[in-house]
Amino acid sequence: MSKERGTWSSHLEFVLSCVNYAVGLGNVWRFPYLVFKNGGGAFLVPYIIMLFAMGLPIFFLELVIGQYSGLGPNKAFQRMAPIFHGLGYCTLIVIALITIYYQVIIAWTIFYIFASFSSQLGWSSCGHDFNTDDCYSEAANAECLSKSENESWPLTFIQRTCRPVGEICAEYNQTMHNRTHCFNGTYNHLNAIVQRVLSSEEYYRDYALGINGATWESWGILRWEMVLCLLMSWIILYLCLMKGVQSSGKVTYFTAIFPYCVLLALLIRGVTLDGAYEGIIFYITPSWESLTNAQVWGDAASQTFYALGIGCGSLVTLSSYSRFNNNCHRDAFVVAITNLLTATLAGFVVFAILGFLAKESGVSVKDVVSSGPGLAFITYPEAVLRMPLPQLWAVLFFIMLFTLGTGSQFAGVEAINTAIIDQWPSLCSHKQWVAASTCAACFVFALPMCCSGGVYLFTVMDWNTASWAILIIGFAEVALVAWVYGYSHFLDNVGEMNIHLSKFTRGYWSISWAVLAPVFLLVSFFFYFYIIQLVTVITKLLLTSFSVFSELSKPIHVHTLHFIFAAPLKMLTCLFPHHYEIYTLLSTEIAFIDPNKCTNN
Repeated sequence: MSKERGTWSSHLEFVLSCVNYAVGLGNVWRFPYLVFKNGGGAFLVPYIIMLFAMGLPIFFLELVIGQYSGLGPNKAFQRMAPIFHGLGYCTLIVIALITIYYQVIIAWTIFYIFASFSSQLGWSSCGHDFNTDDCYSEAANAECLSKSENESWPLTFIQRTCRPVGEICAEYNQTMHNRTHCFNGTYNHLNAIVQRVLSSEEYYRDYALGINGATWESWGILRWEMVLCLLMSWIILYLCLMKGVQSSGKVTYFTAIFPYCVLLALLIRGVTLDGAYEGIIFYITPSWESLTNAQVWGDAASQTFYALGIGCGSLVTLSSYSRFNNNCHRDAFVVAITNLLTATLAGFVVFAILGFLAKESGVSVKDVVSSGPGLAFITYPEAVLRMPLPQLWAVLFFIMLFTLGTGSQFAGVEAINTAIIDQWPSLCSHKQWVAASTCAACFVFALPMCCSGGVYLFTVMDWNTASWAILIIGFAEVALVAWVYGYSHFLDNVGEMNIHLSKFTRGYWSISWAVLAPVFLLVSFFFYFYIIQLVTVITKLLLTSFSVFSELSKPIHVHTLHFIFAAPLKMLTCLFPHHYEIYTLLSTEIAFIDPNKCTNN
């Protein structure tokens, strides 16, 4: 490692940066949902198996490649085997696309942070211009209930007015059971028989995103509020990365630790709420029969990649700035276990709050469970409305999301910057301009997602960018190490870095790279491609209640975008680099160290 290229100021900064990258938004809004969906606590069994058979081996593999070579992915894989020259560029294409649309989520969190500093939270009422007649507000419903004292039936808020529950039930040939349910042989919640949309959902859909009827054909205009939030997010990210790992490493002391402070505060607050116990029990109760379901194992495999961030080149980049004799073997286990524990902790927080929301709404926990942006920008905002000091908990939650998201972006943007500098070493003395150019370019490319219909493009990118592509990349990485470069040779390189492995550990890594990881990757890929992807597409095309999904299938250029973002060209360069012949692999001594390192700071 050349000192001029730059190194981490301390080993702790490297570990925190890896934790920062691996522990992201998915720990808060994806893992808890998958645990609930796939058998509660029983889901940990396939997840841990996938973690140690597939996820951790690739995670450690990428750390070793970066640390030993001192190079970014575009050069490191090439030095191992010239025929795999394109593999590094595959990872860079994927991480570039992810970085562009992921920053839009961070812009949404900034929007909600500012919105939380108001005497009345904007998503708490139905009195805005963007609200429809179907809007439902719990605050408005509470006012209706307070007027029910002189009524024979309790009143509920529907169609912007207070109406007796008994009348509503009678319109659907049912009798009133209580203020939230009707009865016709089965108990039916009012939300199941009449159209009501939470005010928090309308706020997110029609005000924060600004959809308001936008379609693929009628894209709408740029929304200046979201453009400013996106610009602010990129400026903050640039300030953190302007000096490379020397500046981002210092920031990780905050971005890696602060989310845990908020999670603990939310956990303490959550477990004291009425209904929290039911929510937590709902979360952790194991359903062992779910382990016979193939989709449970498929979800565990996809979550392993999603959680650890493997197959994107970012880990290679982070470790390329480590000292040559750093114990990345220990670091790999520390980060992977920290990631698992964080996701589990986040699940307790999320389901404690969901249990409270279900209790308040008079429904089952399963009726309020959601995943992804729906959890962060609809379900949780709805829950804080029913807590004391809602502004405080809203601000803390969205600042936590902003911190998690921004911390995860450090490695992605740094991977792009490092690839540029490794390709053109003369730019080493202009790191700030490289970082500024990367951030500016990504900002411009993300601007279409700030339009009224921008969420459609966001959804297409989210569906196609970091899905089966990273499974292919992961397979190419283990194939390179195990079958081309040679896992024995690779483990000897690990020993050269003064990392001493026992016979058992060497055997574990050898079997994992040569057999377990490739097999699990291939099975996961074919399962995803032939089963889950087919079911997901069909389901989403049938979901017409939320216009984001119903619009995606209409015009022909949407199919073109699907092809672009999911194009096999992202992987073809792995196998057919444009300026290397296959015989080079057999006749050239593999040089794992780049002679063209930076010579200027």
